[in-house]
Amino acid sequence: MTRTHSKHVRIYANGVDISGYSRNVGILSWEFAAQPDAAYTDECQNIIPGHANIQAGPINAFLDNDAAGLFNLMSAGGQAIDLMIALGVNAAPAVNDDIFAWRFGEAAYVAADGGGFVNANLGLTPAYCTAPNQYKNPWGRLLHVKGAETAVNSGNGVSTSGGTTNLGGVFFYHVFTSNGTVTVKLQHSTVVDGDGDPYADLTGATSGLLATAASVPKYGMVGLAATEEVERYLRWQVVFGTATTVTFVVGFNRRHS
Repeated sequence: MTRTHSKHVRIYANGVDISGYSRNVGILSWEFAAQPDAAYTDECQNIIPGHANIQAGPINAFLDNDAAGLFNLMSAGGQAIDLMIALGVNAAPAVNDDIFAWRFGEAAYVAADGGGFVNANLGLTPAYCTAPNQYKNPWGRLLHVKGAETAVNSGNGVSTSGGTTNLGGVFFYHVFTSNGTVTVKLQHSTVVDGDGDPYADLTGATSGLLATAASVPKYGMVGLAATEEVERYLRWQVVFGTATTVTFVVGFNRRHS
């Protein structure tokens, strides 16, 4: 673990980059309820972990009236929020840096005068009922930093595990802009080298075909089958329909147990 600074945090919510408005993300919590108990002959108490409790926020930010900004993103009220928080290590977030990503509910949206700025406070419910219920870990890895792509990926992937796992995971994507239809997805391989193109599509880790436009962000949280094989190396991939460019970010939470 390396120390870093909060200025290297980036926040994506429902296909919108709110990093330029946000001041603080609050807590990033992952806890399990646990009730200790013991039989008469036990030398110590035993604990069996219960349900996961995943929380984030509240997010404190500057209020704005930008069509692509925080106010218009949250003003619908009571909606599901697909949240991804990328944690850069002494620099802007890079591929294979940690992410905290999950689906939450919008619990509160409060604005107040901050003495020069109008500040907003976005409260989030601990978790949202439509999140994949076979998964319980919000921590994963960033596989494509926010940026534009105009060609398919033939490069190397990155290792997010010591080897192949067979427990699935969760694919997260935020597509900020595009000029047409496009699909973003993940591919996996047992070897890192992409030159010979040994990579194959990771089943389930896809956005599907998105009909996008500059003012219409797309986003999603896709749970893979709980027994899906995920090979050691992962890379992003795009399939262009009518689009010739797409700006996006993707991440993956691999399940290990």
